[in-house]
Amino acid sequence: MKMKKTLLTTITIFTTLIATAQFSVVSSLSIPEEGQEIQMDDITDNIGVGYQINKKITAGAVKNGENYDLFGRYYFGNIYVSLQAPTEDMSENMKLGVAYSYNVWDKLYIEPSYSIPTKEDENGEREGKLSLGIAYKL
Repeated sequence: MKMKKTLLTTITIFTTLIATAQFSVVSSLSIPEEGQEIQMDDITDNIGVGYQINKKITAGAVKNGENYDLFGRYYFGNIYVSLQAPTEDMSENMKLGVAYSYNVWDKLYIEPSYSIPTKEDENGEREGKLSLGIAYKL
């Protein structure tokens, strides 16, 4: 009888967590080279899924070309600080960023952001990147 109660309690907890979960589909627009048009690959190259742990923290994975990166976001209202790192050589290739999440329609958000590597490259430089992202909160 005790095992049955434990199992039912566990199922109830997981069902509640999943039912109240806030998932997001995120992507950023890759700017095509000069003279080329925007294609669907420019949107889906960086597509990913995030899980909102609480009102301030989101964690997830995003496609980065052929590989996947892990990301985390900490929200201050509509502004968030992000950290993105590949699954291999994580500490060597982290990127720190700041973004603004602007709600354009229902659950669709436009997210302009600026990110910069946490370590310098082989030339001793850290080149930041301005990008435009989109997010849809499920």
